[in-house]
Amino acid sequence: MHPLSKVVVIPDGSTFQQVAALLEREGLIKNRFSFVLFGKSQSADRKVHAGEYELNPGMTPAEILAMLLNGHVLLHPLTIPEGLTIVQIADIVSQQGLADRVDFLRLAKDREFIASLGIKAESLEGYLYPDTYKFPRGVKAREVLAAMVEQLREVVGPDLLARMQERKMTMHEVLTLASVIEKETGSGSERPEISAVFHNRLKKRIPLQSDPTVIYGLPAFDGNIHKKDLSSPSPYNTYRVQGLPPGPIANPGIQAIRATLYPSDSRSLYFVSKNDGTHQFSATLIEHNKAVEKYQKRPFRRGTRSQTSIVPGEGALAYKEGVS
Repeated sequence: MHPLSKVVVIPDGSTFQQVAALLEREGLIKNRFSFVLFGKSQSADRKVHAGEYELNPGMTPAEILAMLLNGHVLLHPLTIPEGLTIVQIADIVSQQGLADRVDFLRLAKDREFIASLGIKAESLEGYLYPDTYKFPRGVKAREVLAAMVEQLREVVGPDLLARMQERKMTMHEVLTLASVIEKETGSGSERPEISAVFHNRLKKRIPLQSDPTVIYGLPAFDGNIHKKDLSSPSPYNTYRVQGLPPGPIANPGIQAIRATLYPSDSRSLYFVSKNDGTHQFSATLIEHNKAVEKYQKRPFRRGTRSQTSIVPGEGALAYKEGVS
């Protein structure tokens, strides 16, 4: 960035004369009348793009005019971490002064807009790829959403699409399971094992029993899961509803998507938090109950309430953090 650079905002609908006056006032050109004459010689009147521009006094009038005519506006980075919901993404977009939050959330559930992106779903939850983007200030919500969906298509290329067919899974099913895996663990190395647990449960028609799905279906969440929450009639309550929830519960990254399609060959059906960011996996209920005793029940008896959030499987509910 040039040491004398300035960020200049060209309002929408500005005349070329107004633009020239603004540039002169900011000390970026010496004479607005000369700039207007130069602009007319280039047929520039009414062709300037509105927006934020990073300009400096060392630039020639021709360089400045070229930027304005080509719309080389200042771009702002937008970083979206893995595992966020649409609401959380809308908050980040809004906080960074980019697209409108209300418009973002409305369009994310607008069936006509969703269909225009080539997606068959009731919401864009799961389809907004977490990545770092660059957008101009004042970008439209539909442009942000479209860019994130397009990035998902870029990342999920032909190889993964072919793998989906091999596993007889639709994109919606893959994103749904990937979102659950994403919320279950922050450990990349564990994702294929977590995936195996859920695939094994689906095959055996055992409910997934995943806390994050329950939380997603709650109208309000106070930070703790209660026993009554586990019996809620929500379609996202995977303690009561067999199979996958209706749709994604967050927006997963590529590691979780790949883990969904390439689970480990483990026979595990259960896992319990070891309170260090990793989990203990078990193939039988007896093994699982021993793991619960070791990692959840004993610490609880010692008076140290562990910060676990995921303990799927029968026999584990009594030792979940916050279950009351």
